Amino acid sequence: MIRDDIKTALVTAMKAREAEKTAAIRLIQSAIKNRDIEARTGKAPDDDDALVVEVLNKMAKQRRESIEMYEKGNRPELAAAEAGELAVIEGFMPKRMSDEETVAAIDAIKAEIGAEGLKDMGKVMAELKARHATSLDMAKASGLVKARLAG
Repeated sequence: MIRDDIKTALVTAMKAREAEKTAAIRLIQSAIKNRDIEARTGKAPDDDDALVVEVLNKMAKQRRESIEMYEKGNRPELAAAEAGELAVIEGFMPKRMSDEETVAAIDAIKAEIGAEGLKDMGKVMAELKARHATSLDMAKASGLVKARLAG
């Protein structure tokens, strides 16, 4: 499980006295703990890795946005710090599906549920998320689903 990998990496980073990596991993653990608390009131995902990947995706997106803003604001030192955190976060994320694999998965779901046009996009996206949420960038997949259903 990804959660166990994160705990192990924290111990390793602490023993190696890697301050930046230790801080980044603690941020990850904190965000996961906050998500666990939120999940108590609502329905928790069936798969723990899905919850962790959701948190990691959100954190990675925040870091990318921050890097872009810092670079525009001519603050390379802050952009570098965010890039370091982003590298640690991405180290825990599962391997992403390629565009070809994503299209193949979309086509399989499309054929399986009989999706014919853009009106079925919600159904295809829901099934895609249910099956491949941990290995897929849903924002990118949305554009691919739209293209496959329109064409």
